[in-house]
Amino acid sequence: MTDANQYLAAEIADQPDAWQRAVDQAKQVRQALPAAGEKVAVVGCGTSFFMAQVYAALREDAGHGLTDAYAASEHRLGRGYDRVVLLSRSGTTTEVLEVADQLRGTRTTAILADTSTPLANLTTDVVALDWADEKSVVQTRFATTAIATFRAHLGEDLTATIADGRKALDAPIDEDLVKADQYTFLGRGATVGLAHEAALKMRESTQSWTESYPAMEYRHGPIAITTTGRVSWMFGTAPEGLAEQVAATGGRFETSELDPLADLVRLHRVALAKANALGLDADNPRHLTRSVILT
Repeated sequence: MTDANQYLAAEIADQPDAWQRAVDQAKQVRQALPAAGEKVAVVGCGTSFFMAQVYAALREDAGHGLTDAYAASEHRLGRGYDRVVLLSRSGTTTEVLEVADQLRGTRTTAILADTSTPLANLTTDVVALDWADEKSVVQTRFATTAIATFRAHLGEDLTATIADGRKALDAPIDEDLVKADQYTFLGRGATVGLAHEAALKMRESTQSWTESYPAMEYRHGPIAITTTGRVSWMFGTAPEGLAEQVAATGGRFETSELDPLADLVRLHRVALAKANALGLDADNPRHLTRSVILT
């Protein structure tokens, strides 16, 4: 671990403990989160948008009601939603604040790490994940803890997920994954958002060429870039025959029996190892800041 990446390393390692805290506070935040049957929109930017996609799929799959996910700059919120959930680690992201300001009179819930920031004052309900806040620009702990919060609220038992998170931290890092020259991340249902997030994490931390797709769409063109030295990483159960098709290209098909959220932790560790190997400052990637504040 380099000094430059000490925050990211610590935040990656703390994720299973942060998920346990999310489970422990689930009853306290129950009223602040959408009730079953509500028509819900979830809004975020960057990582938070991808987590919104994960939550939207999980909530619908659990039978809790129609749930749409939007990038804050591209929302369609005039569709009669009962509640809008706004995800923002910093609570200062310009596009999210603009959405919250436009929604006065609508029931809104902010999921954020810092309740002293403007977003908390613009929403009707707040779920504070202050223990999951981060010093690294690159999000890991806050994003996955938000998903743990949502999953606990939807009634999931996260005992095995947390155990898998610890396994992901203890497993050796495969150097062939670190040395790959291209990565494509794949998912189905709720794990499509995880695939998009994995691609973003590797791109931010290591300046790597990454792509991400719904797994069934990968064969409709994107597989053409797969070859020796490149990785196709599947979150969750792969479609039948996909592993064999990737193998036929000469590329590596990567999958895991871990819970997909825990597998994202494994990806975080690979990204950190690659950043360290390249001498990059993953705590402060080039061109990026903790929050996008537009003037």
